Amino acid sequence: MLAEQVRQDLIGHDLANASTPGYKPDRVASKSFGEMLLSDTRTGGPIGGLGLGTRIEQQVTDLSAGPLRETGEPLDFAVQGDGFFAVRTAAGIRYTRDGQFSVSAGGGLVTSAGNDVLGPGGQPVRVGADGTVAPGALGVVALDGVRREGENLFTGTDRGAATGTVRPSFLEGSGVDPVSTMVDMMGSLRAFEAGQRVITTIDATLQKAATQVGSI
Repeated sequence: MLAEQVRQDLIGHDLANASTPGYKPDRVASKSFGEMLLSDTRTGGPIGGLGLGTRIEQQVTDLSAGPLRETGEPLDFAVQGDGFFAVRTAAGIRYTRDGQFSVSAGGGLVTSAGNDVLGPGGQPVRVGADGTVAPGALGVVALDGVRREGENLFTGTDRGAATGTVRPSFLEGSGVDPVSTMVDMMGSLRAFEAGQRVITTIDATLQKAATQVGSI
């Protein structure tokens, strides 16, 4: 049940970001704990194995590229192929695939959170007087060891320019498929409910053992 709660939290987060540009969903892999071999205390003969439950072994982010859609907005950008946009946050340089940018009061290109978008040289990108930015002014960085940090941002080791290209007036769609994700949510809920029924059955059995069997 604890493992399914973790899955439901991740699935719920994915569903909430089904329309977030450049969002990457998380995937989890479950694994059972080691089994305990039961034996007869009188004869010493083996009875069989007893499973000790399921745990979340690994959580990974699916970094597959999402579909691109044309928006017509001059400050929307998408990375076609490999790579991330570099942005400067209060915690340092972070990376994102969300190219829904805007212009700051000072004329710089910023994210929806107000973080400066950086060019190939690591300097903030400036918006032209006509309200546009040349695609080549944005840096596209290749990363190793990509890790999600939150707010659609990632960390990782910068290994130079990426092979992806910048598409102006386009946005990368979310990597979440709402239909299949809802199916996963229903499957997780059923698994959780099955665990609840097992606990209820065990509780009823123990109650009978303490009352009916004890009275006999």
